Amino acid sequence: MIKKGISHLGIFFLGVLSLLPLSVLYVLADGAYLLLYFVFGYRRKVVRTNLLKALPNKALKEIFTIEKRFYRYLSSLVFEVIKMKSISKEEIEKRFIFHNKEQVQKYLDRGQSVLICAAHYGNWEWGTLGIGLNFNVDHYPIYKPLTNPTFDNWFKKVRSKFGNKLIAMRQTMRALQASKDKPSIFSFGNDQAPSKDESHYWTTFMNQPSSVQLGIEKIAKRTNQPIFYFKINVLKRGFYSVDCIPLCLNPAGTAEFEITEMHTRFLEEMIKARPEYWLWSHKRWKYQPKNANSFAINQLAKQA
Repeated sequence: MIKKGISHLGIFFLGVLSLLPLSVLYVLADGAYLLLYFVFGYRRKVVRTNLLKALPNKALKEIFTIEKRFYRYLSSLVFEVIKMKSISKEEIEKRFIFHNKEQVQKYLDRGQSVLICAAHYGNWEWGTLGIGLNFNVDHYPIYKPLTNPTFDNWFKKVRSKFGNKLIAMRQTMRALQASKDKPSIFSFGNDQAPSKDESHYWTTFMNQPSSVQLGIEKIAKRTNQPIFYFKINVLKRGFYSVDCIPLCLNPAGTAEFEITEMHTRFLEEMIKARPEYWLWSHKRWKYQPKNANSFAINQLAKQA
């Protein structure tokens, strides 16, 4: 009961903060950056370890620069997410511009559903709101529920603004079946590591052995729905654009794991180009393949 009360108090506080203009929230974000990085060192060991392993060709000085830029962006991102509670349609449309969306729309106009692949890069949360605004069909973002049910319900309501219909990962197939007779958009994150028991496919991602979710590939091959990668570009603080890029338009004709490798390589190139906008603070590589020697041999065979 006490924990639930604290959660509701936190939600009330977030709602009040959300009413502040972004210009004020960014001042708070600057202060949060100083606290997160210099005072509390929030997950700094995780971030630095990830950067050093993922970007081995970078000089140490450059790694530290990327690290600080990441924390500065993360601080802004936190307050942009808080702002979602009260942000208007007009504000999202001004700050989150979609390019090439007509390529997606032509499939929807034919009555065909589309699969969207994206990542924890840039402001993916505003991107979810933007999809709901830019496409006049049901949008089903696939998400992993939070462990705190009170915050999960609040966050689900915030993310569901502008017509989005969030679906927990384990309910994906049920939602696909329920929407099979009308064009819809299903969006997936491609950089969240599977649990240890569900790590069935391993590849090299950012110079490290990485397990990758196979969900989008399995669904795409079963339904032959086209896949687009929504590439988020950070233009300046609080302003973004999205490139709607065809990733695989005929999934049924691909080889096993080909789609998974496609979206993994695409994300890898995005991160290498502007690494500070990826979520380095999550423990993406906490699991390793059971047989490291076999993994290394398989990777060499792929490159041959």
